[in-house]
Amino acid sequence: MTTKHHDESMDRRAFLARGGVVTAAALTGLAAAGATAQDATAEVKLRVAVMSKWHPHANGYAKTLAGMPGVKITAVWDEDAKRGEAWAKQLKAPFVADYQEVVKRDDVDGVMITAPSSMHADIMVAAAKAGKHIFTEKVLALTVADCDRVAEAVRAANVKFCISFPFRTKPETLYAKKVVDEGLIGQVTFIRVRNAHDGASGKWLPEYFWDEKTCGGGAMMDLGAHSMYLVRWLGGQPKRIVSAFSSVTEHPLEDNAVSVIEFEKGCLGVAETGFVSSDCPFTLELDGTEGSLRVGGPEESKVLITSSKLKTKGWVTPDALPEALPPTIPMWVNGILTGAPILFGLDEGTQLTELMQYAYVAAKEKRQVDVPARG
Repeated sequence: MTTKHHDESMDRRAFLARGGVVTAAALTGLAAAGATAQDATAEVKLRVAVMSKWHPHANGYAKTLAGMPGVKITAVWDEDAKRGEAWAKQLKAPFVADYQEVVKRDDVDGVMITAPSSMHADIMVAAAKAGKHIFTEKVLALTVADCDRVAEAVRAANVKFCISFPFRTKPETLYAKKVVDEGLIGQVTFIRVRNAHDGASGKWLPEYFWDEKTCGGGAMMDLGAHSMYLVRWLGGQPKRIVSAFSSVTEHPLEDNAVSVIEFEKGCLGVAETGFVSSDCPFTLELDGTEGSLRVGGPEESKVLITSSKLKTKGWVTPDALPEALPPTIPMWVNGILTGAPILFGLDEGTQLTELMQYAYVAAKEKRQVDVPARG
């Protein structure tokens, strides 16, 4: 498996904008499922409205949906009508100017939300109240209060919900979770995750990514979400957080960011990200009282472990890694159509927003912020 295997039609910048997580396993799985041009004679089982091309991942998600047997894109909405109309023509679906009207349509069963982060909560609540299933790009919302509002609506409507956490589908990170859960390196004392690209310094990110009102933040809020949800998944309940954000390119929001989190039992987690790092490989590190794990670096799928609990000495490659989970869009679709598990839901989305909310308070107020435990 390699994280560098991707659609030849996708240039490097587009690949990085998608988080660099299109895996060979994911592509093979889609191909095996018949992810080619939609068969016009195939029975349509799931009708999806795509909600905004604002996020760079939107087009990739839409292509995945359009290529899945039994799935049809039946409506397009965008807060930018001109962009939305052009996208609707490309997707061969009608453009609807009001998202409230989209979610009321009889030919829409679910919505894919790649709208500005500040609009997520309102769109999701409207969709849930209309009985529509929801897939969303990260973050779920900008505040925990908005996450709670979404969760209440989704649970009341009993619709399927999935947030895109693609790094949690990868064999390498699944192995890291196994290491933590099974105590293979003893008590985990340190976690570090770095995920960065050159979207700002390379000048290829959309200009609206620097609007705090719609984005809620810069590099940490967007790309840093991957580092944050992985650190939270591996570290457990956070106690406090401190952040250092800077702007190398002098944009109004941070393009270079680090947050340090203290977890229960003393483990420290470091979430790193940025839009100013060229050719920066994904990196995950775990250290414990009886060993260490390293994932990624220049060889992005490489995994090395050393532990006093292993029969071998020194750094070794594990004999086998867990199988990759389905990519997030197929996970959502299969959850709706077959009842298959959707592993990234409301709780996980809220945990991410919680860390983001307090990370930004810590950065803006230049202080350590306590993170209250949620019931």
